[in-house]
Amino acid sequence: MNLEQQIKHTIRDVPDFPKLGIMFKDITPIFYNQTLCSAIVDDFILKLNGKPDAIVGIESRGFLFGFLVANKLNIPFVLVRKAGKLPYKTISYEYDLEYGSAKIEMHEDALKKDWNVIIHDDLLATGGTAEAAANLVKKLGANVLGFNFVVGLEFLNGKNKLINYSNNITCLVQY
Repeated sequence: MNLEQQIKHTIRDVPDFPKLGIMFKDITPIFYNQTLCSAIVDDFILKLNGKPDAIVGIESRGFLFGFLVANKLNIPFVLVRKAGKLPYKTISYEYDLEYGSAKIEMHEDALKKDWNVIIHDDLLATGGTAEAAANLVKKLGANVLGFNFVVGLEFLNGKNKLINYSNNITCLVQY
């Protein structure tokens, strides 16, 4: 079985979560298999297009593999969190959701000007949160080298929002 097949075989479908009609792709079973986790980290690194100066992980599941990739590359890992969760001075970006809005933040000293960064999250759906993270990166004068996701929901066209920041978009599996 190749890596994509292993990941798809391991991801658990949870019907009607978080609401009726949604088929949730639960990646938590992946974390029970350390061989698979290591293979995922190695594949993200193998697929990098250039050497990043940092990995930016989006709360909260983006922290999981994002941190491991950064650690293996020996580069900083930067947190992007929901508003009010970071203890130091932050910059923020507010963006629209299907119903309402959300706000994410990053420490104002997290990235250096002209750094090349990879933005990492577990899942690419509509692309709104990853696009918001890209705007935070740009606010600090850094560059978006690319985006990494374990899962991409192709039918939601999230890549269309991200292509303006980088065409280097990795989804290890697509649905």
